[in-house]
Amino acid sequence: MRFARAILLLMTTSLAAHGAVTKTSFGKMPDGTAVELYTLKSPSVEVGLITYGARIVSIKTADKTGKVADVALGYSSLDGYLNDNKTYVGSIVGRYGNRIAHGKFSLDGKEYNIPLNNGANTLHGGTVGFDKKVWKAMEIPGGVEFTLVSPDGDQGYPGTLTVHVKYTLKDDALKIDYSATTTKDTVLNLTNHGYFNLGGEGSGLILGEEITIYADRYTPVDSGLIPTGELAPVEGTPFDLRKSTVIGKANPEDNAQMKLGGGYDHNWVLNGKLGELHPAARVFDPTTGRVMTVSTTEPGVQFYAGTSIPGTFTGKSGVVYVKNAGLCLETQHFPDSPNHPSFPTTELKPGQTMHSTTVFTFTVEK
Repeated sequence: MRFARAILLLMTTSLAAHGAVTKTSFGKMPDGTAVELYTLKSPSVEVGLITYGARIVSIKTADKTGKVADVALGYSSLDGYLNDNKTYVGSIVGRYGNRIAHGKFSLDGKEYNIPLNNGANTLHGGTVGFDKKVWKAMEIPGGVEFTLVSPDGDQGYPGTLTVHVKYTLKDDALKIDYSATTTKDTVLNLTNHGYFNLGGEGSGLILGEEITIYADRYTPVDSGLIPTGELAPVEGTPFDLRKSTVIGKANPEDNAQMKLGGGYDHNWVLNGKLGELHPAARVFDPTTGRVMTVSTTEPGVQFYAGTSIPGTFTGKSGVVYVKNAGLCLETQHFPDSPNHPSFPTTELKPGQTMHSTTVFTFTVEK
């Protein structure tokens, strides 16, 4: 009897740690396709995910006083996401997250052209990227698995690509596992474009929050925010975030690189080993005590301080999102890698499976 009770207690504890998963409707697309909302709950965190863009729509967690707030930017209805064609808020972006110069790359001696949607360049996959697709969803233990099949030639990319993104919540950690296979040689760079404000969504700007990025180098960019190919040391620059630094400390006008992005919008070269889980970043809000740590198997992270949020979209709390209303930490391969042979490769071939993992952990410092 004692053994049976012990097994039951162990199972109950495990279920509590992983939390519950529920599904409800989040509306319908203009063509009538249903969009579903999955809610993941653990003892300390609640996460909302929708099938449109396989995106994060909410992350609720307590501050140092026990007050719960939503720390992820987003909208209260599907219309909000359909009307926002600027921010990619909360979504999985692809096929190629971040920028490709002039929308061109060569593979196996053939040049491919991707639609331009960011000046002279392509951003986050093209004009109709993965953020604008309704993904298939399946409940898994502690989370949800989203699946998308991108046909050969989608946005100009070669190969039929099958992508799986698993979100699982255990205790205070939200884990994102990516995998993909292809029928032809192709390029791929998947990431999540969540915006975070540890003071709470709609609470103000993130400039008073502190950030640490575990990187000795970063990739400088040109006027189109395309990497120059250099892996520059952060030492002696505003990009040296190896110690906790107030985000708003640096004046973008005082640094040529920051001036190009209107602030922080660059890729850092992480110190960890590619393919192994390693620290990427830590964000701390001194007002609420909330801490978010990010670890990943990816070689880089794009720290984007919300410098181009247009100030035209109203979020869940009824507050208009303005510049610096949230920050992104997009774990990734480097921007424009297909045009920089010295960068870690983003090529994927038939018979191979791309795997990547990123973990967001939410704690409190009192």
